[in-house]
Amino acid sequence: MANLLELKNVSKVYSRGLINTKATIALQDISLTLRENEPTILTVAGESGSGKTTLAMLLLGFTTPTTGQIIYRGKNITTLHGKQRMAFRREVQAVFQDPFAVFNPFYTVDHLLTVPIRRFKLAKSRADARNRMDEALTAVGLRPEDVLGRFPHQLSGGQRQRINVARALLLKPRLLIADEPVSMVDASLRANILETLRNLQRDHGVSIIYITHDLTTAYHISKSIIVLYRGAVMEAGDIDTVIKSPRHPYTQLLVDSIPWPNLEKRWGVQPIKARDSGASTEGCRFRSRCPMAMEICKTPPPLFRIDAHHTASCYLYAEQPQVAPDHLSELLPA
Repeated sequence: MANLLELKNVSKVYSRGLINTKATIALQDISLTLRENEPTILTVAGESGSGKTTLAMLLLGFTTPTTGQIIYRGKNITTLHGKQRMAFRREVQAVFQDPFAVFNPFYTVDHLLTVPIRRFKLAKSRADARNRMDEALTAVGLRPEDVLGRFPHQLSGGQRQRINVARALLLKPRLLIADEPVSMVDASLRANILETLRNLQRDHGVSIIYITHDLTTAYHISKSIIVLYRGAVMEAGDIDTVIKSPRHPYTQLLVDSIPWPNLEKRWGVQPIKARDSGASTEGCRFRSRCPMAMEICKTPPPLFRIDAHHTASCYLYAEQPQVAPDHLSELLPA
């Protein structure tokens, strides 16, 4: 079966300084595969600075990996030109965190939708363009007559974000990168936007990489999850298993930080050590904050297979079989 997307040992290193050059590893040796005919929703989770947005920028081709390759439908995205580059731009779309920044306040909503139609020559006439806009808006739960012709400030944050999704849907994408799409939207509207994303995957065959720090929304929308910390994979697998039975101390910390709607149930029980900006990058990247750290953690831990759809990069499970980084996707349910 053909692959829609492949990340092969992708790393991204940022350097600063001319004389005393310092390097920051934003992403380290990430491998991932999405199947062409198995549309799925995969969450990439982690706190700020874990490499989530760097991964999004790499997948969209906005920045190039320091090492490794990103393959889209058999082609390295850094070598795409001409029609192949245009096809990639159309088929790989994004919905970003801020539903306000995408809009030019001097244009009506129509402008955001007509530009991609014109740029990619999607319509044969104005009537055809209007029909396509109406279909996309209806697909995300909006009534065209309620939003077309209006300026961004006349719409709610939830409406603006759903228009962003509609703009992506217009292009009939194969892959959608959703980077914190509900973090700046009112809680009452989050469920609507998450349901819209789920409908895109189910009804339109769009694979979605859902990037978030919020495990609550991830649990409700995803089938599988990868947990990152300082650019490295800490834990991955079936979303239900990872959230309900986290094995890596970092994932346990994240899950423990979720506030429960039960005043009798304590949350935030585990003490949180402040992140040490000067911590060594050798060994386990979570070692300086880990309450379970051991001497062996000074050596980078591999991924250990805990069960059929669960893996963790932690020596606490050293008795389990190891998983090669390029086999990670085999543990993620479609």
